[in-house]
Amino acid sequence: MAITKSAKKAIRSSERKGVLNLRRSRDMKDVEKEVKTLVASGKVKEAQEKLVVAYKKIDKAAKMNTIKKNTASRKKSRLSALIRKAK
Repeated sequence: MAITKSAKKAIRSSERKGVLNLRRSRDMKDVEKEVKTLVASGKVKEAQEKLVVAYKKIDKAAKMNTIKKNTASRKKSRLSALIRKAK
């Protein structure tokens, strides 16, 4: 249990950041799944349009340190390769 005032504040701050990180992470994963399901169902054109949104979500997560920069790069690369392969 936190004793000092600053430690109590750090806990509150950490909880707020955790909620934001979770939201960003879920958004990113949801868009990734949407792109993958679109490609699997053969809707490549729609998947390409959704890829722009996926890039935005992935880049935002990397910018806010929810995920690392290289992880973001790898995710974007794999999504684009998936679409390229489906064409």
